[in-house]
Amino acid sequence: MKQYIALAAITIIMLLAIVISLDLIPPSTIPLDSVEIKEYQGEQLSSVNDFRENSIKGPQYVDINSYQLEVTGLVVNPKNYTYDQVKDFQSYQKVVKLDCVEGWSVNILWQGVLVKDILSSVQPLPQANTVIFYAVDGYSTSFPLEYLQSNQIIMAYKMNNATLPPERGFPFQLVAESKWGYKWIKWINKIEVSDNSNYTGYWESRGYSNTGNLNESFF
Repeated sequence: MKQYIALAAITIIMLLAIVISLDLIPPSTIPLDSVEIKEYQGEQLSSVNDFRENSIKGPQYVDINSYQLEVTGLVVNPKNYTYDQVKDFQSYQKVVKLDCVEGWSVNILWQGVLVKDILSSVQPLPQANTVIFYAVDGYSTSFPLEYLQSNQIIMAYKMNNATLPPERGFPFQLVAESKWGYKWIKWINKIEVSDNSNYTGYWESRGYSNTGNLNESFF
């Protein structure tokens, strides 16, 4: 009896080996990022390579397995989100041009989640008036709470249909519409809701405009 069982087991193993060698069992599908697109709805887009490297400490390389987005401050429900949990929010995409104070600009299709949806999840307290964003390299910048709640401001995880590369702010970059490029903070790892309307971020504390409005001087 044992001989028959052993023979049957050997037969099954041999048949399985033949099936695999003939590629009759398809391998598990591995998802790959989409290739960067250059046109969207008839509009020409810039490339991920058209940006200039001007971050304060160079590109940051975030370990997504340990990454958390901390949302804290004057809120009812402070939370920590993993990368995937942030991406679970409703996704949006929009073409928005980034204008840098250095004189260059890029026109990009951004995809991500709305900051106001993240803020709604933690419920800012009545006295809150400012939202401060922090990055893993120590960079920071701030915005009026009303600007983020009244506009469709995206915190992006894709550009031109491809996942943000580390050089462009992976895992998240703020798409600060109508603001100069220094307000477009990359590598976001913390959002603080505050009542300090006079908070000054990295460049703002060095003389740049705190509002960062494109229709105004950045000094």
